[in-house]
Order: sequence, then C-alpha cells, then structure tokens
Amino acid sequence: MSRRCELTGKAVLTGNLVSHSNRKTKRRFLPNLCIVTLRSDVLERSFRLRVAAAALRSVEHRGGLDKFLEKASPLHLSAGALAIKREIEKKRGEAA
Repeated sequence: MSRRCELTGKAVLTGNLVSHSNRKTKRRFLPNLCIVTLRSDVLERSFRLRVAAAALRSVEHRGGLDKFLEKASPLHLSAGALAIKREIEKKRGEAA
C-alpha cells in the first residue's frame, strides 16, 4: 500500500536532514495518513479511506464526502475514490 492520500494525492516528499555542521543526509517527509470511515449522504453508505489529516479538514470544510468529491479533480483521486465519485454522480443523475 503506497503512502498516498486517497482524496488529495498528497504523497511522500524527500529532502535533506541538515546538521549543525551543515552536513546533509537524505530523509523522507511522510504525510500524516489516517484510516478513517467517511459517510456518503447520497449513497447512504460508509467508506474506509486512507486520508491525510489535512484532507480530513478539507472534507469537513466543504460539507462532507459528497461535496468534496463533487469539486475534486480526478487527477488527484485514487481509483477507489474515483469509483465513489462516479457512483455519487450516477445516483444524483437518476434522482434529477
């Protein structure tokens, strides 16, 4: 399983650990990933996703998983999140 947020695409970054003597050694900056259960109001189902803490705040700010996925770019979404997004759009299309 890759260290990548399923909603925002935030992934591992690399950089240098710089000592007091200014020696540089490689290090990795890992995203703060949490396994959370998010509920879709349209589908009336819950989904377990591996999401960054910053993405959780964004989901809450936008008003839930459905509204977040509605505005999210498909480029950043994982395959599972993209499937959820398509399912939500299909359900909304049937209701309209």
